[in-house]
Amino acid sequence: MSLLNNDMMAPEFPAPSREALAALLDWYVANEVDVAIDEAPVNRLVPRPPEEAAQPAEPRALPPMAEPPSPQPMIATAMSPEADALAARDAAARAGTLAELRDIVANFEGCALRTTAKSLVFAEGNPSARVMLVGDPPGRDEDLQGEVFAGPAGQLLDRMLAAIGLRRADVYMAPIVPWRPPGNRALTPQESAVCRPFIERQVTLVDPDFLICLGATAARELLQTSEAILRLRGQWRPYVTGQREIQAMATLPPSLLLLQPLQKRLVWRDLLALKAALSGNSMTKT
Repeated sequence: MSLLNNDMMAPEFPAPSREALAALLDWYVANEVDVAIDEAPVNRLVPRPPEEAAQPAEPRALPPMAEPPSPQPMIATAMSPEADALAARDAAARAGTLAELRDIVANFEGCALRTTAKSLVFAEGNPSARVMLVGDPPGRDEDLQGEVFAGPAGQLLDRMLAAIGLRRADVYMAPIVPWRPPGNRALTPQESAVCRPFIERQVTLVDPDFLICLGATAARELLQTSEAILRLRGQWRPYVTGQREIQAMATLPPSLLLLQPLQKRLVWRDLLALKAALSGNSMTKT
């Protein structure tokens, strides 16, 4: 009977080995997991006793207040998401140059992404370029280095541009938002609304002949479409910069091509279309 009772007890899980922990960390690094959702690790595979699970957490005692706090003046960061988006649009409209816009973005406090990102990733390249590339939100490499299209994805982009006779110095590159979302998660509608005026103003100030959206997020935000990137890519669409109408096209980002190399054939077609468009126009801006 004693042996039967022991067999019916909850099993004890052995402590993970160093090799297992190292493999888990390698998996985290490969998937760019760098944000914890709890302050302390919790083994959710081990059920808690019923009495422990049902017992509510004791509320924390609040310190006594001698008198109510005095009201603080309202600022943009304490207002609604709609007010933050309006503040971003007003701030972006005041920028007369790219340098002014960068300073405005660096000091803008209406987007919470800046509080979790390590670096501001604004732009790189030739501000007078005929081609502007807008990529998806910065990833881990971009956030660490503060550069656009860094790491292996950036190296692949360099080779893609070289295939049609372009270099980084020949184009202007910017991410759709200047801060990395935590853990590379998708943008919230509020974050998109707040950051969109900055990239739209950036396109207006650069005023390129051709706008290339590298990725689904960049295409959705700039082209205002919900079409899937595989259906949207390769098609020239009109885009109004604020000064004139230019041609815009979406294609797949280098980060996706690293995971799905077979898709390079599709991007090669899009690059050839860009090369043909450049060849069919004068070498100076219209």
